[in-house]
Amino acid sequence: MADRSESVKRPIGVFDSGVGGLSILRALRAELPLEDFVYVADSGFAPYGERDEAFVIARTQRITQHLLHRTNPPIKALVIACNTATAAAIHLLRQDYPALPIVGVEPALKPAVAVSQTRRIGVLATRGTLASQKFAVLLSSLAGQAEFVCTPCDGLADAIERHDTAQIEALCAQYIRATGQFGLITGEIDTLVLGCTHYPFAGDVWRALVGPDVHLIDNGEPVARQTRRVLPHPATDANAGHVTLCATGDTTALAHACEHWLGRHLPVHSLTL
Repeated sequence: MADRSESVKRPIGVFDSGVGGLSILRALRAELPLEDFVYVADSGFAPYGERDEAFVIARTQRITQHLLHRTNPPIKALVIACNTATAAAIHLLRQDYPALPIVGVEPALKPAVAVSQTRRIGVLATRGTLASQKFAVLLSSLAGQAEFVCTPCDGLADAIERHDTAQIEALCAQYIRATGQFGLITGEIDTLVLGCTHYPFAGDVWRALVGPDVHLIDNGEPVARQTRRVLPHPATDANAGHVTLCATGDTTALAHACEHWLGRHLPVHSLTL
């Protein structure tokens, strides 16, 4: 007789410090349309990228505990849709929950190396991600394969959270200038890694700034494919999965972001964690 826990359709947990992880959720739903998802925006404590590591670890652990013990049914896999939280805490979560498939995100440096012709790659990310040991190891593993120009983008994730168009455009322009010259000529940057899950939502702004020939790389699709690979019990029913949205801060911000970027109007549950 099958274990009852396997007969119940359990969701996949996804969380970020705010709305940026919706870019990962969008890719997950495209890859896994039958799965249910519970998305937690820790917006009451955002942004993570400018917090210290201990704070990010504590919040990541708190949200994971909620998804495992206070969600009914509990999640069957966890996607940390935040570069900063992945860098700070994924190794600890994997130690604490060895039976739980956990997928994190990291700046997509390897895919960038695969497409770059000038071998000069720009990396935009939060200060917390760029300062992390996990990122240092990733960067070291690619030594000699390309030159990476890394720029911390203070305030950008927060501006995207607030849909502050003027601030988004100003900050994007500032950080593109700080990163260097973009183009296809030797010595120019021909590939730009969007190393925060918020940044793809400024895709049109990046494209206008760097031109049509520069590669823009994010990690939504690779994360979705990896999630499919590690799922213990993939959904098999014919019904499309549903999404539950939760926020520890302003629920209207997540609802508006979902409608704006995912084209869906969904209720958002308030969480106190």
